[in-house]
Amino acid sequence: MGTGTLAGRTVVITGASRGIGREIALRVARDGANVVIAAKTVDGTGKLKGTIHEAAEEVRAAGGQALAMAVDVREEDQIEAMAAGAVERFGGIDVLINNAGAIALRPVQQLTVKRYDLMMDVNVRATFACARACIPHLKRSSNGHILSLSPPIDLSPHWFAGHAAYTISKYGMTMLTIGLAEELREDGVAANALWPKTLIDTAAVEMLGGEALRKVSRRPAIVADAAYAVITSPSREVTGNAFIDEDLLRKRGVTDFSGYAVEPGSELMPDLFL
Repeated sequence: MGTGTLAGRTVVITGASRGIGREIALRVARDGANVVIAAKTVDGTGKLKGTIHEAAEEVRAAGGQALAMAVDVREEDQIEAMAAGAVERFGGIDVLINNAGAIALRPVQQLTVKRYDLMMDVNVRATFACARACIPHLKRSSNGHILSLSPPIDLSPHWFAGHAAYTISKYGMTMLTIGLAEELREDGVAANALWPKTLIDTAAVEMLGGEALRKVSRRPAIVADAAYAVITSPSREVTGNAFIDEDLLRKRGVTDFSGYAVEPGSELMPDLFL
């Protein structure tokens, strides 16, 4: 058992088999947290690297307890099973991290309705459904947190042109965060959003721009460190925010960000919405 701030706490993370979700899982594991690895990939036969079982092994190796759960966040029954499984195994839920995401940066005329539905289901609807399933348990935590990987809202047409559907889906997550923060304020459960200042080296970035984009990105560790800073804050004091990872870490005293770069010294590319 670890001795960090999250020792013995239970953290549920969607989309945790790879990328930012996996990195957050490993970060909280170093404290000795119980981590529910909720994602779709159960074996290595798909195109993307990383399975729930591999991530669970890494969590255990890092010092945490792990529960690997096959969860498609489009399926309400699987979300309910995720919450029930977390409570059955670990006795409660202290943190929910809505990290699973779908992206298609296409204008309306080039986007199928099916792809539109996918983004709405995986981004907005799943954030709603996961929060709804976990809230009764979060209310029993002494420091309950909901953290969603979504951006600050900026209604400039610039952020809608070319990918209105994706923008709506990500802003929808942040709007839910604002609502949840107020709805749960009296219960002492925090709801915050978090977004990276620069591109992050993930499967999505690799898909969008290959090696060239990877080189102007940061490693997922910066988002994991920022997420850790949020979910270890007092839930009654830190709620209703849309944080930017670098800005948050600077306020916490971090001054050297060079170690986060995929290619040290490269000129980093800002993330979407910033």
